[in-house]
Amino acid sequence: MEAIHEVSIPVGPLNIVGMKGCEDLVGKVDRHLAEWRAQRHGELMSESEFIGYCRDSYLIKTSCPRFGNGEGKGIIKETVRGHDLYIVVDCFNYGVTYGMYGLTVPMSPDDHYQDLKRIIAASSGKARRINVIMPMLYEGRQHRRASRESLDCAICLQELAAMGVDNLITFDAHDARVQNAIPLSGFENVQPTYQFLKAMVNTVPDLKINKDHLMIISPDEGGMSRCMYYASVLGVELGMFYKRRDYSVIVQGKNPIVAHEFLGNNVEGKDLIIVDDMISSGESVLDIATQLKARGAGRIFICATFGLFCEGLEKFDEAYKRGDITKVFTTNLIYRTPELQARPWYREVDMAKYIAYIIDTLNHDQSISGLLDPVHRINKLLERVRGGE
Repeated sequence: MEAIHEVSIPVGPLNIVGMKGCEDLVGKVDRHLAEWRAQRHGELMSESEFIGYCRDSYLIKTSCPRFGNGEGKGIIKETVRGHDLYIVVDCFNYGVTYGMYGLTVPMSPDDHYQDLKRIIAASSGKARRINVIMPMLYEGRQHRRASRESLDCAICLQELAAMGVDNLITFDAHDARVQNAIPLSGFENVQPTYQFLKAMVNTVPDLKINKDHLMIISPDEGGMSRCMYYASVLGVELGMFYKRRDYSVIVQGKNPIVAHEFLGNNVEGKDLIIVDDMISSGESVLDIATQLKARGAGRIFICATFGLFCEGLEKFDEAYKRGDITKVFTTNLIYRTPELQARPWYREVDMAKYIAYIIDTLNHDQSISGLLDPVHRINKLLERVRGGE
């Protein structure tokens, strides 16, 4: 990758904006980029196209101050004219607050999204290219219309495209087909499969990855394609639960689940990996873990790209004490509370290096196909694990 970058002219000078709540993740990404580019040498570095290529930091200063009544504005404090701009936003960081009428208000997804648009508006017409990295897609769960209801995610994508965003990079979208709303704009849905497997191997050294000892479980029919990929690259069996719902009732905006029904082969004695895009309340995945334990399953690991834990951590504490779950893996792509990070059953999957690779590659206008399909890296990881190293 480095060899290609040395002879490839960047789209423009690289700038990164970390929106409120993304400081830790963006700081790690920035350090990776500064380190990699400092190691690159060659005659081309002295040419005009590479002026400002190697810097100590690619972060630029921005702010979104609020007035006393809650209104706000976006300010970019450095030049972005002609630059390749990457804006990283976590729309689900409720740990960020602002003042309104003397009250301390936690930022909602709507607040974060509005601040994102403010920064885009402040840079439009000046930056050469605007790229948005939104790990968890804003309103991604409202991706389809079942009756007379809004299509919020599609509207969001169309708004961003109309404002001049050239590329949107998201991770493990609830339904990637929502990109059909902007068919002429760049939309990349990235899967963190390799990072999860690497974290599991490093955390659970005695994990046996073969069809006799391991099985992948999909918590619902919507996650089957994600789990099919895991099962295929690992060479293990796949099981699935489907949610039986009560469609005559709506609770907190959705039809409540009556029961989880299992479809799959015998799980007795096997380690199981439940793979999903998010943990919201956690009720579904814990109910599934309890059912699997009743069927004689061994250790149960949960891998979810986004850990929201909307109803607290106590249910997971209890499941861990009962032995229903062994470890829960989620990424650092969205906000994690200090209480979550301190739990013995929790392990964080760091995605900063992966994001840095994506930014570095796109800045040189190179293909990211190799980054989006990690099968070769997974195979190397499996060779190392099965080789006993």
